[in-house]
Amino acid sequence: MDYIIKLAFVLLIFMYSWFFQVQNHEWDVDRELLKSANNMAVHDAAQQLDEAALAEGQLVIDQHEAEASFRETLKANLGLDDSLNPLAGSRLRSKVEIVDFEVIDEASGRAFPFLYEDSRFGITKYLQGPSVIAVIKTRHPVLLARSKLQDDIQVPAVQEYKPDE
Repeated sequence: MDYIIKLAFVLLIFMYSWFFQVQNHEWDVDRELLKSANNMAVHDAAQQLDEAALAEGQLVIDQHEAEASFRETLKANLGLDDSLNPLAGSRLRSKVEIVDFEVIDEASGRAFPFLYEDSRFGITKYLQGPSVIAVIKTRHPVLLARSKLQDDIQVPAVQEYKPDE
């Protein structure tokens, strides 16, 4: 009987460790998916230039077009609906939130290069030219119910125009 109790205890520890490892793997996969989608979305957003300003020699990103392009790219790459909830067949299980979206360009009055810092999201970068910065997040996948909830998966992305040197 003593052997069976020890075996059951070892099996229980093994199963808990296995589920914990699977949950961590799910976090890694979801984070990588969010990071790639965010990188593509800020790239597309940075392409939305104001044609009138460009004709005058200024790189100005159209804020509204950039945001619309950003959302459309996120939706397409993550399988989301218009309110950024996962559609059937999407890898994600929870809603994606756009935590921060910022356009910094020549119309904002900034002289490039400059040091951009945002301690809320842990972003520190020398921006060489006009840029789009975005932070998105979603809930941590949960396979094991625990008393301590995991932090959300949050990923930043920065796309900048670099001057030709």
